[in-house]
Amino acid sequence: MCDELNSKDAESYFLQHGSGKGVSRRGFGRLGIGAGLLALLPWSVSAQNGAKVVERKVMVPTPDGEADCYFVHPTEGRHPAVILWPDIFGMRPAFREMGKRLAQSGYSVLVVNPYYRTMKGQLVPDDAKIIGPELRKEVFPKGRELAGTLSPATCVTDGKAFIAWLDQQPSVDPQKKAGTAGYCMTGSYTFRLAAAMPDRFGAGASFHGGGLVTDAADSPHRLIPEIKANFLVAIAENDDERQPEAKDELRNAFKAAGVDATVEVYDGAMHGWCPPDSMAYNPAQAERAWQEMLNLFARLENR
Repeated sequence: MCDELNSKDAESYFLQHGSGKGVSRRGFGRLGIGAGLLALLPWSVSAQNGAKVVERKVMVPTPDGEADCYFVHPTEGRHPAVILWPDIFGMRPAFREMGKRLAQSGYSVLVVNPYYRTMKGQLVPDDAKIIGPELRKEVFPKGRELAGTLSPATCVTDGKAFIAWLDQQPSVDPQKKAGTAGYCMTGSYTFRLAAAMPDRFGAGASFHGGGLVTDAADSPHRLIPEIKANFLVAIAENDDERQPEAKDELRNAFKAAGVDATVEVYDGAMHGWCPPDSMAYNPAQAERAWQEMLNLFARLENR
């Protein structure tokens, strides 16, 4: 099972945070504000002045078949590779837009469908601007089912296959360290890949990642001594309220391992605040998290 689905406690986490249940009155206020601002302020507006990019759908070979992915990169030059993992709702327009925006900042970005073994394509339709209550009710159970087919092992085998494919692309500079970013259930994937390929990955970013600190022997935080990459761990306020000790466990583990990392709770940000189609989308805090990721990835040029 994937990191957020390997216990009853984790399943409760998804039911509370992934489905919109178990949110405080103050939290619902934040959700309403985030959705309202999204309608007025398109998230992608600040990406319009970046580098020109080439984008296409690709099929990437893995040990378990072909993964349908979205690949986007600047039209000229060779650039650091980045693997972008979506949240439980999988590949969709919001994440393709995020990948494109990242590419406009000078990266060759592969946005992946983690569910390719059991589902090609996407859960969320292209015309869905926000994953609202009705759509969430429809697609969340399927997303949870699909997520249950994944594991720490599939994360690593997929990640290695994705990097091997990226390193063969003319737009990728394999001499520069790679980056990886994950959201919600895939926040843990950034730890697992960085630990499995410490000499290839130079940066990892987890946004409202679940299951980063558990009692399991293979808990992501226990992998930190194997990591050489710089890290950003951006935590939602309500996730921190649920597991306040996690941030300290992470900070202590990074410090003990000598890994340069920022672990921060984003005030006022609800679980899922980063993707622009989320009901929890918080424009100000999402933009701040994005800039922190850009600052982190900028260091790939020198690694």
